[in-house]
Amino acid sequence: MKKIIGFVVLGFLMSFGAKAQSFASYDNVVSIKTSAICKMCKDRIERDLSLTKGVEKAELNLDDKVVTVAYNAKKTDAAKIKTAITKIGYDADEVVADQKAHDRLPDCCQKTAVPHDD
Repeated sequence: MKKIIGFVVLGFLMSFGAKAQSFASYDNVVSIKTSAICKMCKDRIERDLSLTKGVEKAELNLDDKVVTVAYNAKKTDAAKIKTAITKIGYDADEVVADQKAHDRLPDCCQKTAVPHDD
């Protein structure tokens, strides 16, 4: 029984350590200012970018609305990542969000919405 509990605790600690991995270990990293507002926006951007060809890791900081993306330069580049963000429905630096994608976002996630903590 002690071994099982030990393995569970070890697994938890290992998963926490993997989550805390910094972007310093990646060769190609870009930071992009977005129009994200809430946790739903964060979840959507991180999930959709993780499905984008060449993206290795994506994390959105809601305090400054900047998404940091690690990517494989053989498969994608910063411009393609910005385009992917706009196709999700959000601005990406100077590139304006795709209007149809933006209109499909929940009302609380659209640019005109008041920032909130959800």
